[in-house]
Amino acid sequence: MSARIVQERPSDGAAAARHGAPGSPMDRVPGREVDVKTNAELLADVEEELEWEPEIDAEHIAVVVNDGAVTLFGHVPSLFDRTRAVEATHRVAGVLAIADELEVRLPDDHERDDSDLAQTIAHLFSWTSTLPRDAIEATVVDGVVTLTGTVPHEFVADEAERLVERLVGVRNVTNLIVTAAPAGASHVEKAVAGALTRHAALAARRVRVAVEGSIAVLTGEVRSAEEARVATHAAASCTGITKVDDRLTVDG
Repeated sequence: MSARIVQERPSDGAAAARHGAPGSPMDRVPGREVDVKTNAELLADVEEELEWEPEIDAEHIAVVVNDGAVTLFGHVPSLFDRTRAVEATHRVAGVLAIADELEVRLPDDHERDDSDLAQTIAHLFSWTSTLPRDAIEATVVDGVVTLTGTVPHEFVADEAERLVERLVGVRNVTNLIVTAAPAGASHVEKAVAGALTRHAALAARRVRVAVEGSIAVLTGEVRSAEEARVATHAAASCTGITKVDDRLTVDG
């Protein structure tokens, strides 16, 4: 996919089967939510998902599967490709864990001077309305960006990281941004539980929430790694939560 060919999205069949969507063959076994895939089946689904995603240059990505654990090897031309490859793998039903061993190899025309990259990041942050002004600092060394600062919500730190990883010339991002918890966090447990209940993807799942100080502890069962990601994001978005302890079990 080095030419980034946009493939036609499959209709109900292939994509639904890979994602374990309702109506796919994976939901047709009485008494079971999801079929257990063999290593060969899961490998084929992950490789197809990577090729199907038009935003990923998957030409040099290799995949190894062992009992639901997926390892991604090889190299990609940008940090964005690396992140999207991991996200695409998470979407595949039956994936229980991912080891990201991908290397970012920038094309020659994507190499940038650290000072130039730092200036671009500073302008990007100042032009982004969802980021608090002057709250986040970026340090760039050999294309590796380290983010520091204090923000009111964890999702703000995540947004800053997502913005930077899309820039040309970025090899990796180390996110050291911390979240400041406001006083009176006794309401947080109810807010987290409510956020999870409202989310349609988790409405029928068995997710339990406990709050220890400013840490949300999630336990219970979800159907896929993608559902676990949704749960942790919902918890991290609540005011007063500085960290999410994900103890969810993937029942896939």
